[in-house]
Amino acid sequence: MHTANTPPVLGFIGLGIMGAPMAGHLLAAGHTLHLHTRSRVPAALLEAGGLACDSAQQVAQRADIVFLMLPDTPDVEAVLFGAHGVAAGLSPGKTVVDMSSISPVATKDFAARIHALGCDYVDAPVSGGEVGAKAASLTIMVGAPQAAFDRVLPLLQKMGKNITLVGGNGDGQTCKVANQMIVALNIAAVGEALLFASKAGADPAKVREALMGGFAASRILEVHGERMIKRTFKPGFRIGLHQKDLGLALQGAKSMGLALPQTAGAAQLMQVCSGHGLQNEDHSALVKALEIMGNHRVAADAE
Repeated sequence: MHTANTPPVLGFIGLGIMGAPMAGHLLAAGHTLHLHTRSRVPAALLEAGGLACDSAQQVAQRADIVFLMLPDTPDVEAVLFGAHGVAAGLSPGKTVVDMSSISPVATKDFAARIHALGCDYVDAPVSGGEVGAKAASLTIMVGAPQAAFDRVLPLLQKMGKNITLVGGNGDGQTCKVANQMIVALNIAAVGEALLFASKAGADPAKVREALMGGFAASRILEVHGERMIKRTFKPGFRIGLHQKDLGLALQGAKSMGLALPQTAGAAQLMQVCSGHGLQNEDHSALVKALEIMGNHRVAADAE
């Protein structure tokens, strides 16, 4: 176990589009980093000094603090509590930091099970996509006891810039679901506005430029509005993953007796995209659902 004079040994499980660059920042900061992923540990991380492990259990045995960056709630549960999972390798005093975007309800259960092993649990989902992961500029929303947050904050600062302790376990995930609701509704609003402008005969690029100077300006209009016009839908964040997040919002709303009509509408637009095989495109391609229904495109596809 590390002391005040020795840096913690770290582990990172899940080295996909987001996880790989995030792990890279921890390596660049000089930490010993044990790695495990579903396929093969990226060569660049091994060349940078990362140490490949055969299982999540092995990572947990060797590391003081274990980070997870996985696609969905069942993936996190399997990695934590499945055969040769993290829980099997933990010893008292260690910390698990889940940076995936998963169910707040499940997170509270996972945290209780990890606490029962004498370890701390931190939920720390992120926003910022692949660009933010590579630039170490992610927004990180944290649910954790204060002492655990203080312990991992210097490490989170290697991966992100806007880092907020929202509350206790599960509150970080709740904040991330709220973030995904706002983003989805903004994408839908920008898509509808640009489609309306284009169908009416106006130049959507000029309309977007004009709107960027007014109260309708937003990061979504700036970044995803441009994607809709230029037809650049290579995923930074896939529709399929955003669908999962809106599903968490609607499941939570049902359990609390809440109506989220706008979120439900955005989820249905994403379902239209999935029905047309677009689930692996960037979430800005939600505009394609509106285009299908309106039989009109915001702009022609690039040659």
